[in-house]
Amino acid sequence: MQVIPKSVQNLIDELSKLPGVGPKTAGRLAFYLLKESKDNVRLLGEAVLRITEGINSCSSCCSLTDSDSCQICDDLRRDQNLICVVEEPLDILAIENTGQFRGQYHVLNGVISPIEGMGPEDLTIGHLMKRLDRGVVEVIIATNPNLEGEATALYLQKLILPLGIRVTRLASGLPMGADLEYADQLTVSRALEGRVEV
Repeated sequence: MQVIPKSVQNLIDELSKLPGVGPKTAGRLAFYLLKESKDNVRLLGEAVLRITEGINSCSSCCSLTDSDSCQICDDLRRDQNLICVVEEPLDILAIENTGQFRGQYHVLNGVISPIEGMGPEDLTIGHLMKRLDRGVVEVIIATNPNLEGEATALYLQKLILPLGIRVTRLASGLPMGADLEYADQLTVSRALEGRVEV
């Protein structure tokens, strides 16, 4: 017997596919939307549809942008000789919120993970290596402190060190197995300040 309307169940099923959203949370969200005005629900729906339109990969750092290059890469006040390498665009927000970093970024769009079939060729490492020819003096590797993040950091270190570029890694403050995007500003700030030579 169908307890709730099929359209509501379909919404719950779709919301359950989002990371960190289980069936109970999806149900709460669906019933919240039912109580909202049709205008608010329509605006949300339009925003979800628009997210797939007009979003590009930055031609420089491979982050997300709605133009050819992102605002950070276009900002000439930022240090062009310092690149912080992150796994995903969301990781940039965690670092930017500290107000401590004034260099450029490079987004790998993943990590090396043989279990998931992700090798170095599936990441933007080749693009990063081309960027290093432009006078970069330091690369900060800010991959997550888990097995895949550490393997990716080690791989990058072996590629970059022979070029005579300083390679550092975020240090204390980020516990092993934690994701950068969930860390608070103080933790990320301390990790950025305490980075060490690798």
